[in-house]
Amino acid sequence: MGAEASGLADPLTAADFRARKGGEPLVCITAYDAPQARLAERAGVDAILVGDSLGDTTLGYTRRVEVSVDDIVHHTAAVARATTRPLIIADLPFMSYVTVEDALRHSARCIQAGGAGAMKLEGGAEVAEITAGLVERGIPVMAHVGLTPQSLDALSGSKVRGANLSGAQRVVDGARAQADAGAFAIVLEYVPMRLAAAITERMPIPTIGIGAGPSCDGEIQVIYDLLGFHHGTPHRHTHVYAEIADQTEAALRAYTRDVRAKTFPTESHGFKMRRGVLDRLSFD
Repeated sequence: MGAEASGLADPLTAADFRARKGGEPLVCITAYDAPQARLAERAGVDAILVGDSLGDTTLGYTRRVEVSVDDIVHHTAAVARATTRPLIIADLPFMSYVTVEDALRHSARCIQAGGAGAMKLEGGAEVAEITAGLVERGIPVMAHVGLTPQSLDALSGSKVRGANLSGAQRVVDGARAQADAGAFAIVLEYVPMRLAAAITERMPIPTIGIGAGPSCDGEIQVIYDLLGFHHGTPHRHTHVYAEIADQTEAALRAYTRDVRAKTFPTESHGFKMRRGVLDRLSFD
């Protein structure tokens, strides 16, 4: 239902995405496998990001910096095989784009083997050269400024970026540098609402918010956060649309109880064999 819901049958490209600047809000979701991707497409999302949040949401890593290019390629391919219309964006993980050559090599794998239609990298002015190098080779880039999770250790934890003058200027300069380098869109994460609104108004490319308020050109959220797969209190920047985690646990508890009580499976869940076959079998 994704293509029908949106009125577009053709796959969405980075150019299509960029052309939506100031128009109908762009709906993006971070997802990691084929079942999630199918549901996202049927719901009508515009883009699916295979993010490095894959590490702590799906692979059991303790830190996102453990995510490898192999991990991203593997999961991007699963998402791409399951969808036709959304733009598939693959994250370049930690230390995979130190040089333009690194970024080109790893992006090529995500595109050729993984089926990505665009790449995402974290950082502003300090990685604008990387963005420009990819774009010059025909690889669309989504930028990401504000809170950049790959740098959490260096930046002393998860905090709003741009609340004071120097921080706000750093976010603005980073967004401008990425737009000038040719990024087709930019994620604003944990950026004050007024700053996000000002950047959105002044930037020529779409802004995609997460914890950046309602004024961006679009929104991105992690699928698990929307479905209640969280530890403790949900993030302030998200909304839990369904408590699927609780429902899943309840279903698994019921299954465990029924198997141990021998109330499942029953004969109605089994299959029959032809009459007389069992009598002619040899078990010696």
